[in-house]
Amino acid sequence: MMTEKRDYYEVLGVAKTVGDEELKKAYRTLAMKFHPDRNVGDEEAAVRFKEAAEAYAVLSDGEKRQIYDRYGHAGLNGAGGFGGFNSDDLAEGLGGIFEQLFGGGGRQRKRGPQAGDDLGLRMEIDLTEAYRGVRKTITVPRHEVCNECTGSGCRKGSKPSTCKTCNGQGVQVLSQGFFRVQQTCRSCGGTGKIIADPCVTCRGAGRVKVRRNLDVQIPAGAFSGFRFKLPGEGEAGDPGAPRGDLIIEVQVAEHNLFRRDGDHLLIEMPITFSQAALGGDLEVPTMDGPETHHFEAGVHSGEQIRIAKKGMPSLRTGRRGDLYVQLRVETPKQLTKRQEELFRELAETDAKNVSAHRKSFFEKIRDFFAGSEEKEK
Repeated sequence: MMTEKRDYYEVLGVAKTVGDEELKKAYRTLAMKFHPDRNVGDEEAAVRFKEAAEAYAVLSDGEKRQIYDRYGHAGLNGAGGFGGFNSDDLAEGLGGIFEQLFGGGGRQRKRGPQAGDDLGLRMEIDLTEAYRGVRKTITVPRHEVCNECTGSGCRKGSKPSTCKTCNGQGVQVLSQGFFRVQQTCRSCGGTGKIIADPCVTCRGAGRVKVRRNLDVQIPAGAFSGFRFKLPGEGEAGDPGAPRGDLIIEVQVAEHNLFRRDGDHLLIEMPITFSQAALGGDLEVPTMDGPETHHFEAGVHSGEQIRIAKKGMPSLRTGRRGDLYVQLRVETPKQLTKRQEELFRELAETDAKNVSAHRKSFFEKIRDFFAGSEEKEK
């Protein structure tokens, strides 16, 4: 049995640049090879089939694939495993393919009590909360088993009867020539039972809608699109079956100072002409508070200062990224009388003391115009 999670591209045997059609073809090949209907009792094949289905579910989804390419399994797994994925559901969605290839009736509906559905919820946090991690209380609307009928949907003292349309199977198989199509029974909705005398509280549904408050821990380093799950906090299942899971997707709001680039942070800071020419100390805001950093004389607008380990913590490694400070030299729009005098003195000095670089540049201009005049003659 395999225990280590393999790279999704390796699982499907494709390159990271694979297109949609080639990806689908690779998955179908593996699905046909390891499908449970063709490998009855083979646990290794069952694992391979689910592994391929999981890989395809991620790589065929543009958003999930982008997260996986950048952060690997950690970006999808979060604190509690990859949320919302069910290899059985994916296989059922491709049931028509298997039915035509193997000549069978496809995957049969699972017998017995059905587990509850998963729920999805999006949470918005700010960058500071993503930097440190945060615990929040959320309200989740969901269905729970009706206490009045304990989930049966029947009024006390009554029982459901077997659906005569599907004979309690919950599904109907329709045949037409070579093809056989399996669909949910319309009479009982797939339950296999008919409720003639419904519960007055849940009106036969067996479930009631409630609002539950849950405490949620968002890990440090969470990014927009990061998902994790709370097992057993989704919709109620049939009596005796487990609840579904709650899948939470994090959305990190934009910050008014910092811009995020993966695990790195970027901030733009203005400096004056005199600071750029002379160099000096700069008080830089960080997520942990202000820090003073020195920059050399003669910097240009757009140059960056790198402050190590002051970026975001990585979900994958736990190490922090860096903070990059981009310097922007500001041109003053209004000058005091004294400032204007100083700039004029500087301009006169610049004209008298031209640097070698500037002299070479002006000589090129002079030679260019001199050459143009000679051609005109």
